[in-house]
Amino acid sequence: MNVPGYRDVPPETWDPAAPADPGEAEDFLRQCYTENPRLGPVEPRLAIVRAQIAATGTYVHTTEELAYGAKMAWRNASRCIGRLYWRSLMVLDRRRARTADDIFSLLVHHLRTAGEGTIRPVISVFAPAQPGRPYARVWNEQLIRYAGYRDAEGRPVGDSRLERFTAAMRGFGWRGKGEQFDVLPLAIETPSEGVRLYELPERAIREVTLTHPEFDWFAELGLRWHAVPAISNMRLTIGGVHYPLAPFNGWYMGTEIGARNLADVDRYDMLPRIAARMGLDTSRASTLWKDRALVELNRAVLHSFEQAGVKMSDHHTESERFLKHIANEERAGRKVPADWTWIVPPLSSGVTPVFHRYYDEADLRPNFYLDAEAATLAKEGSRCPHGG
Repeated sequence: MNVPGYRDVPPETWDPAAPADPGEAEDFLRQCYTENPRLGPVEPRLAIVRAQIAATGTYVHTTEELAYGAKMAWRNASRCIGRLYWRSLMVLDRRRARTADDIFSLLVHHLRTAGEGTIRPVISVFAPAQPGRPYARVWNEQLIRYAGYRDAEGRPVGDSRLERFTAAMRGFGWRGKGEQFDVLPLAIETPSEGVRLYELPERAIREVTLTHPEFDWFAELGLRWHAVPAISNMRLTIGGVHYPLAPFNGWYMGTEIGARNLADVDRYDMLPRIAARMGLDTSRASTLWKDRALVELNRAVLHSFEQAGVKMSDHHTESERFLKHIANEERAGRKVPADWTWIVPPLSSGVTPVFHRYYDEADLRPNFYLDAEAATLAKEGSRCPHGG
């Protein structure tokens, strides 16, 4: 995916009523202005920020501070392998949007901007949280996710991990088609309007039908996946200011789809079906049928995205690029925080260069965080008043 937040992470706690930390604000501004001399001297800006925090409990980032802070957050994201491209992040300042209709319109624009033509990294930053006040957010963990159901016989249909969230959306009146790849509606919550559901238009959803370079039968599985992995339930923190609604995307690494989304037993669990079509011996694990089926599933994903002209990277290439990123950052005198369990890909790990080294683990800010309540909403929609 080349963005943090794909796999489950331990949720972080924060106090929405707490004022911005002046020390964290100063640390960010000094680093931001040092790395961007064109912004001018930092001391006058620090005086303004200190006064704003003293008077209101928070302060307002300039457009330049917001843009560079978002890029720094990507650079500091220890669970992301794709940080070589952090400078290329397109930052869309959406802090003036207030209504659910406005937010939805801008989220559609985000998906179209990111997904039309070459996939590009984009973040849309909406209004920050104000101390002690409610704030807008999206319940969905990604802007595009597929629903999960059970058929009449109790068999899973669609993304099993999203069954409870799908049930919550149905509690709001959404029905879906009950098919394998029904795109879930966006649940947008604002302080003045509560929760409203919005169906994404087709023009905002770029999808790739999956085929295999050798197996003609693979197309009969009816698999597909969307092109833009836009994380929508992580909080962006810049200099002590929190942005609860700041969806962002990169582009997919093939294993995100082929070794996780479609392969995990609590997701689409496709390996047994692929193994059966391949005629593999599944009677015992030692035949390595899972490994063989997994490789062919990942071949199909990479092949299909390439055939469709949709940008995607493979785990070998991305691993090499991550080491290049580390070298670049070390030349700039910066440490690169990295979580080994996330950086190492879930396929052929031992033959990728990121496997054979240790990394610094540090919580550097600016950064992205998954909040406990956001995690619960994304999985269960537990605040749905209609039985979700």
